[in-house]
Amino acid sequence: MGAGIEFIPEGTVTSPEGFFAGAIYAGINKKARDKPDLGILFSEVPCVATAVFTTNRLKAAPLVLSQQRLKQGRALAVVVNSGCANAFTGDRGLRNAAEMAKLTAEGIGILPEDVLVASTGVIGVPLPMKPIRSGIERVILSRDGGHELAKAIMTTDTFAKETAVAVGAGDSKFTIGGVAKGAGMIHPDLATLLCFLTTDAAVELDFLKRALKKAVDISFNMISIDGDTSPNDMVLLMANGLALSEPLSSGSARANAFQQGLEQVCIYLAKSIARDGEGATKLIEVTVSGAPSPAEARLAARTVVSSPLVKAAVHGADPNWGRVMAAVGRSGVEVVESKLDLYIGDIPVVKAGKLLPFSKRSIIQLLKGREVTISLNLNLGSASATAWGCDLSEEYVTINSRYMT
Repeated sequence: MGAGIEFIPEGTVTSPEGFFAGAIYAGINKKARDKPDLGILFSEVPCVATAVFTTNRLKAAPLVLSQQRLKQGRALAVVVNSGCANAFTGDRGLRNAAEMAKLTAEGIGILPEDVLVASTGVIGVPLPMKPIRSGIERVILSRDGGHELAKAIMTTDTFAKETAVAVGAGDSKFTIGGVAKGAGMIHPDLATLLCFLTTDAAVELDFLKRALKKAVDISFNMISIDGDTSPNDMVLLMANGLALSEPLSSGSARANAFQQGLEQVCIYLAKSIARDGEGATKLIEVTVSGAPSPAEARLAARTVVSSPLVKAAVHGADPNWGRVMAAVGRSGVEVVESKLDLYIGDIPVVKAGKLLPFSKRSIIQLLKGREVTISLNLNLGSASATAWGCDLSEEYVTINSRYMT
């Protein structure tokens, strides 16, 4: 980790100064009465804000609204619900998303256009506006409410995903926090799942956009659970400047420290999502090095980690290393068989394209662990990338065959 960056114990999205959150059970998610399903995140002063959104051509109503409002580069709040995606709901969905923002704005005392909206859950079902209307009125915002917000955005997640880091750069000190959700329909491009990031650093908008894009590319865009990209995916970053530092811009030491801190938060949350994949029992980490370019390294790593055959082999602790080679071979990146190196954990399996003698029993023991690492060196360049995923279990099929029933 970069110097001057420390994870905050029990850190969350409200760890940065000036951010408040709250959540309640409103009755949207009938299957999860033991946790909140409606939440609000709010900054006491206006934020410079940016986001990246799903590349799925069918975008959910809340994303359409939020994408339009973020053209102004600012926001004060976001209201979010679980249990219903408000996706593929037409004009009615757009009206309902706008009403959620309006009710939130009225409750806080801000303008509706400064409120963003996010939803997650079942596709094609209209939002139950009656419980949402009464629920928004009952949300109480607090400085430690980020923990409840992290629970409110969960669907099939088995644990809340949240963290924060304190960053020191010269005389400047600021905090970056975040919450995220995701366990299924995870194979992102540009953004994934739902993630809300906050900071009390003062940041210029252009730099903030570049910083988020770079952080997402090496974190959320490097995870895969099931190969599907949701119509509701959004990663939002809000900066309110209450740390009283001069606005960060590209090229400075403070800007580099901010970038490192943001990447640490995003990688932590992304790995948490991969670890919590639906039905998962293991985290898989794939590192590809020696690639001709960063783009090829990322593509190769994501292809291997998302391969159903690799995921199934890891689940069953089957030392079928050929599935890794098959995946990298079909990834579309340049490969030369006589130059490939492969390690499973710390055990060399292939060197310069030749199979080495290895103990199957030793690899089986590695594959039985809670975390499995696979390393490939293409030996064709200097670029590298790491991707994260999970094993493919019978429980994944069970969960997704009963999602609506």
